Amino acid sequence: MDSDTFVYTTYIRTTPDELWKALTDPESTRRFWGVAFETEWTPGAPMVWDEGGRRTADPEQVVLEAEPGRRLSYTWHTFTPEWAEAVRLGRDVYERLARERRSRVTFVIEPSGDTVKLTVTHDDLAADGLMKGLIGEGWPALVSSLKSLLETGEELPEPAR
Repeated sequence: MDSDTFVYTTYIRTTPDELWKALTDPESTRRFWGVAFETEWTPGAPMVWDEGGRRTADPEQVVLEAEPGRRLSYTWHTFTPEWAEAVRLGRDVYERLARERRSRVTFVIEPSGDTVKLTVTHDDLAADGLMKGLIGEGWPALVSSLKSLLETGEELPEPAR
């Protein structure tokens, strides 16, 4: 795999439609991620990230692909000073992230017997960038919470900071 790419795969006991809903429905994403997306879920549609009332909008923050029950892709969010403060990033860390190029995330949903195979690919990362390291820890935790929500009805508790 290219050094500008992070890939994570898991299997979830659910249906492709339920997984799609969990990835796109604001109530679901808020539960397992703490983020609600405001968008039409069509290619080219702008995306607003709402994290605890902090809304982040940017013209380059858009849906790239949206095939319900199969594939979803969008550009990664814009880093703002307000976001950095809310997640307790130091100014130097925020400034490093803000200088990195915009990346993208793609979710591929595939039926696999009684489960669904979910592959998350986050690419177009700076090979030596800070974001690559952060998502290497973030995506496994996030996908685990999504899996728990779909299989048990309860998301994982947020780790202590």
